Amino acid sequence: MSRPPAAPDAAQARSGRTGDGAAHGRAKHRSGGAGDARFEQILDDLRGRIRGVRFADGLPGAAEGESARGDVLHQLEDFVLPRVRRPDTPLLIAVAGSTGAGKSTLVNSLVGEQVTTTGVRRPTTNSPVLACNPADVDWFSEASFLPTLPRVRQQGLAMPGKDGMLVLAASESMPEGVALLDTPDVDSAVAAHHEFAAKFLDAADLWVFVTTSRRYADARVWEFLQVARDRDTSLAVVLSRVPERGRDQLLDHFSAMLQANGLGGATRFSIPETDQIAGGRFTANTADPIRSYLADVAGDLARRDRVTRRTFIGVVDSFRTRVPELARQVEVQVEVRQRLAATVRDAYGDAAEEVSDALEDGSLVRGNVLARWQDIAASGELVRTLRLRGKRKAKAVEAAAPRIEALRGAVLDALEALVDSAAERAADRVGEEWDRVPGGGVLARAYQDEPPEAFSRRIREALSGWQDRVAEMLTADGATKRSVAKFVTFDKEAFTLILIVELLGYPAVDAGGRGAGPSPQRLLKGLFGAEALRSIGVAARDDLRGRIGTLLSGEKRRFTDALAAAGLPDEDDAVQLYQATYNLEIAR
Repeated sequence: MSRPPAAPDAAQARSGRTGDGAAHGRAKHRSGGAGDARFEQILDDLRGRIRGVRFADGLPGAAEGESARGDVLHQLEDFVLPRVRRPDTPLLIAVAGSTGAGKSTLVNSLVGEQVTTTGVRRPTTNSPVLACNPADVDWFSEASFLPTLPRVRQQGLAMPGKDGMLVLAASESMPEGVALLDTPDVDSAVAAHHEFAAKFLDAADLWVFVTTSRRYADARVWEFLQVARDRDTSLAVVLSRVPERGRDQLLDHFSAMLQANGLGGATRFSIPETDQIAGGRFTANTADPIRSYLADVAGDLARRDRVTRRTFIGVVDSFRTRVPELARQVEVQVEVRQRLAATVRDAYGDAAEEVSDALEDGSLVRGNVLARWQDIAASGELVRTLRLRGKRKAKAVEAAAPRIEALRGAVLDALEALVDSAAERAADRVGEEWDRVPGGGVLARAYQDEPPEAFSRRIREALSGWQDRVAEMLTADGATKRSVAKFVTFDKEAFTLILIVELLGYPAVDAGGRGAGPSPQRLLKGLFGAEALRSIGVAARDDLRGRIGTLLSGEKRRFTDALAAAGLPDEDDAVQLYQATYNLEIAR
């Protein structure tokens, strides 16, 4: 990259080299930077916040959030922090641009020897090649530069490696402290090359952007150029393969497009359409103006400092909007989580109310339960189980057993159906609501991993346990009236069911209860007394509600667990990102 005697290109002369002075002016306002421990700590804290952010794949905000997160994080780790920690960082010049623009030929010509392959195959650069002086090769090792990127060192001509691998080409033709990077095409047919190119551009101090007279108006070209504009990146643009005929009109139009896109101050060059290429390089002095410009930047310490500072400050300035944009994508996912969680909370809250209402309004003591109660009550077998001690009790209990068992089954069936249907409606409601959120249906289907019979089994076990608990309450010391207990004994299972029927809101068949035998309350009051009956009833209802609440909470938890496993960010993540942006602004 030694300076040639050739004069600058006409397009360069027309454009001038504005912008560096502005960068120098802005650099005066920068507090912190290399050697500033506090500034480094603020940047490191920002990196930690960003690294800690996670997005749930497939849900709104995930794709945009992951893109923004990777973009900011890579530039922090690959560009900003290395330059804060190491004031002797080599100047990295990235040569980027359109497919077939001749980037590799230009790189070889700038270096002065062939370090990267060229050819007609598109895209040619499937592995970026970094040319630097042998003294700088160690700096571009994995420990310092793009640490997650695999690389291979080659002497002389750097042959393409595997996709995604950086090829390090040491060349004595390169001055110390300067590196040239031949990047993948920004408009490659291979989508991965776009991200790869962006990764290297994010790590560069100066962009040399090359496009052709046929492709300079392509949208993809301007997407990258606008990134350079928005970040105030130090930039030189090269229009290559310019035909002699209509040359001035093409250059004028290209200049007008740069001006219209806010890039009027970019340094400009042109390369004529030529076949004077040998050994992967231009044979004439085609690249001399560009080489001269880069030699000026690399050799003049003050100018080099302005170029690097401009890009550095532009990147740090861009965090004012890029980090809050990342925070907004976090907030999108926080809102999704809140919406999904609210659906679960409301659905199962309503299910609990539905069950509670049914336990109070007597609707359970209908159909089969009522029929079984009327059958056993009208038969008089319940009354016959009340006998003076030792007189034909066993026979009476044995006679009543089939009807008692039928009533027990009917009660269990009714309670199980109530809980099961309430839980099913809640699950269906959550599934329907989650399906309305893009990607939410996948989470909802995680609920269906357990077979339905498993929940039915848990319901049955819980209700059977409740019946056993009610029986324990009835037989507890002091439960029955002392005066009655001296003369009367009762069948525990039978009277457990009598109490349960009463607790479920037994309705009178008619005003006087005719034709149905004694009501549960009449049987129970005579044996236990109103106060004891009231106390047992309150405890039994509370126990039932607690067991059903546990069942519904278990079903609800399957949704909340699926939501937690999705990895949606927390509201505090967004707050911390905003706070980190504020801290960075204060520290600058």
